[in-house]
Amino acid sequence: MSKLNFKTCLVICFLVLASVFNNQVAAQNNVDSPLILDMVHHNPGEAPYQSAYNDPAVIKEMGYNGKVYFLFESPALAINWESVDKDILPKGSEERQWVDAKAAQIKEMHASSKAQGMAIYAMSDLVLFPKRLIEKYDIESTFGDPNNALTEKFIRAQINEMFDQFPDLDGLVVRIGETYLHDAPYHQGAIENKNSPKKTIIPLMEILREEICVKRNKQLIFRTWIAFDRKMGPYMEVSNAIEPHDNLIISIKHCEGDFHRARTFSKIIGQGRHRQIIEVQAAREYEGKGAYPNYVANGVIDGFEEHARMPEEEINSIGEFVEKRPDLYAGIWTWSRGGGWEGPYIQSEMWCDLNAWVMAQWGQNTDKSEEFIFNRYATERLNLEGDDVAKFRKLCLLSAEAVVRGRNSTYGDMNPWWTRDQGIGWPGVVKGEEERKRNLEQKDESVAKWKTIVKLAKSIEWDSEATKNHAIGSSEYGLRLYKIYRIIINMADAEKQGDTKAVKKWIKAYDKAWKDYNKLPEEYPSVATLYTQKYDRHITNNADKKINELRTRN
Repeated sequence: MSKLNFKTCLVICFLVLASVFNNQVAAQNNVDSPLILDMVHHNPGEAPYQSAYNDPAVIKEMGYNGKVYFLFESPALAINWESVDKDILPKGSEERQWVDAKAAQIKEMHASSKAQGMAIYAMSDLVLFPKRLIEKYDIESTFGDPNNALTEKFIRAQINEMFDQFPDLDGLVVRIGETYLHDAPYHQGAIENKNSPKKTIIPLMEILREEICVKRNKQLIFRTWIAFDRKMGPYMEVSNAIEPHDNLIISIKHCEGDFHRARTFSKIIGQGRHRQIIEVQAAREYEGKGAYPNYVANGVIDGFEEHARMPEEEINSIGEFVEKRPDLYAGIWTWSRGGGWEGPYIQSEMWCDLNAWVMAQWGQNTDKSEEFIFNRYATERLNLEGDDVAKFRKLCLLSAEAVVRGRNSTYGDMNPWWTRDQGIGWPGVVKGEEERKRNLEQKDESVAKWKTIVKLAKSIEWDSEATKNHAIGSSEYGLRLYKIYRIIINMADAEKQGDTKAVKKWIKAYDKAWKDYNKLPEEYPSVATLYTQKYDRHITNNADKKINELRTRN
């Protein structure tokens, strides 16, 4: 009997040790394997996008291993707060009914991801509490300060309830740069000193690290956006103050500021001692949102042409980041759809699909070249053959060159905010004669490149009439829109120079260009909704209003 017990003990010990070893291996694999995440960024305040990428099965097949749910799909809006106070969201109240309905919706979404074996992340604004909580505890003026004792208590309680009530949640994606409340009628958000490492970023990250990474063994992805994303000093201050953890990841956009071309490559990528996941927009909000060809994956992975002038010792692409600092590479996070506000609204996801698929596939196979991955897309997803693969690649690479020249210049001579979403503003003055001349020349180059893109789209033997019509139609969309851009920029220059004759010429060209552009839906029914002359949202000086003023002057 004693021998049997001894053998049994040995077996038990062996199984326990094996389990520990397997857990350690699994944990290490979790650290070593890059996260390949996708998010559909719905327009705040609008109906959610109807997108293939809402389906976890679709993005899994594309190469993703995790899904980030958008702000208004976050458990932060769906917990009942009963662990703190049952009167905050009392049962039967309008607020509680809304929260419970939101919870049911989120749990259904999580079940879809879980069924595909996908990791589940929720993007959440902090600090975000129910209005009733803020009113009851009289913290209107203090709840945006993570150093406040009551705020800290509620943040910790919030995290506990999120993971307790939504156990399928693998991690949180936290942002503090902005707070959106468009679809959160019963909550209120605030953050104080969002740019201060000492006052806000470090104390908040320490709370989240302890509650999420240490206590829960879940993942925290902390975004740098509009907080500590542009200056090396604040980033390194945060990096040095926060102890690294396998579950703590810093999220950084590949360029400084927002997703504009001609922006500097992010100087904080590859720096510090925390792993980093890189954010990439697949349907660029300032560049048509997928309405026209706009291939950015090549530039993100290998470096955009405007980054070629960076000092050799600096990292200027994601590929170089992975090569030089593989220890810090945590993965890729794409926004397959969304960003910005309103339209254009696309019917076909062809062009954002290209960017998202290439980024997802390369993110987990960084030993492969971008061109290799791209050619796989052309053959596997579009069924192109022979010379058509090379034509398609030429078309896509030209689209990146045409976009940067048409909206800005390769030297960043223009303020990039002059056109965005579905609107066009009056462009600012380009200072310096050399810069002015270069900028105007690049507008001509952009239109020439768009003409070549249209020719290439027409020359490719697509696998279906639908794909053919959309490829040609969306290329024409780009050509006709960038003709309008070129005209407006030349008109602004002529007005600045006091050349009234040229202004009249450009006004005539402007009217014709809009007439041609507005014909697109009749000629190519699958194209996206169009830019509009009347759009003013987030645009300081509407171009069409300015041009109508010029009509009366000249």
